[in-house]
Amino acid sequence: MNHSDEIIFTIFVIFSGAAILATVALYARQTLLIAYIALGILLGPSGFGIVENHDFIQQVADIGIMFLLFLLGLSLNPNKLVSLLKDATLLTLVSSAVFALVGYVASYAMGFKPIECVVIAGSMVFSSTIIGLKLLPTTVLHHKHTGEVIVSILLLQDLIAIIMLLLLHSRADTSQAGANDLLKLIISLPILIAFTFYFSKFVLSYLFRKFDKILEYVFLVAIGWCLGISQLAESVGLSHEIGAFIAGVSIATSPIALFIAESLKPLRDFFLIIFFFAIGASFQLDILSQVILPAIIIAGLAMLIKPITFKFLLTKLGREDPKVANEIGYRIGQLSEFSILLGALALNVSVIGEKAAYLIHVSTIITFVLSSYLVVLRFPTPIAVSDRLRRD
Repeated sequence: MNHSDEIIFTIFVIFSGAAILATVALYARQTLLIAYIALGILLGPSGFGIVENHDFIQQVADIGIMFLLFLLGLSLNPNKLVSLLKDATLLTLVSSAVFALVGYVASYAMGFKPIECVVIAGSMVFSSTIIGLKLLPTTVLHHKHTGEVIVSILLLQDLIAIIMLLLLHSRADTSQAGANDLLKLIISLPILIAFTFYFSKFVLSYLFRKFDKILEYVFLVAIGWCLGISQLAESVGLSHEIGAFIAGVSIATSPIALFIAESLKPLRDFFLIIFFFAIGASFQLDILSQVILPAIIIAGLAMLIKPITFKFLLTKLGREDPKVANEIGYRIGQLSEFSILLGALALNVSVIGEKAAYLIHVSTIITFVLSSYLVVLRFPTPIAVSDRLRRD
């Protein structure tokens, strides 16, 4: 099978299989996300091996995350975003310290090396942007305080993740270039933000006003803007996701922003299905027995500690209503795709061993499944199995 045929076959298998398992999941009153992950496990290298090109799947899946962050940015006024981030900084730092401490103590008690305990502790800090935002109804994400608080916490966690990843790169690279990565990040972020907003104000706004009747053109420019700034962000040491978010915020005040957000939703969902399939496909069943017990412990601690900690801090520091704080705690009470990335990079640069890296991977997937299940059954979501809780 040539490369072109392999890509077509892979997409065919993913979406045909997802349609079948999604139907089964709905009849069984389960969340669709679990169906996508289960399909990845079944068809991936550790299952029947029908889909083996995992690198291609992951690269395509990453585009879905970029579009999700771009749409998120479209819903946030820049002035309001600055205020939200300021209010959430202390809460995010304190909660991150609590989660890291729990992760370190638990992994140390299970016999991991101190440096491995540090990486496992770092992986406990983050909550999933994908789970947190995918399961939020659009009206809550765009117009409600709950969505704004979740967004601000996740964004600050993403910045912490980028710093951690840069520190790992610097550890592997002892040259002056490696030591300067963090400084490069500090300098490049404000420059990228300034360029993006000025270009949007003086160029994109003019183009949108002049050709707003040609909706195909607006759609095309929006995609080009999202992908272009994402690539620019990656080239200066940030991440594609941060670039996509900045691109979205830069045009959030445009009258055309609502049309762009609505038109990109199907494209976002297409790539996110592949993202969750990729998570399942990366599951390595052959070494699962080595880490299943510690992974259950780490996942269980995350699922227990995170909702309680967020609820307490949001109530005390953020002065949130206890009911709202409880919902936010459960919605971001899991590990993150950044946790998997942190573990994989630490393994690649020989900071941790394979067992510790796979512990992080398995723990993250367990929290994805359990958290999705809890949120879908208890709170309004676009994919709720209950008509009472289903909100678009």
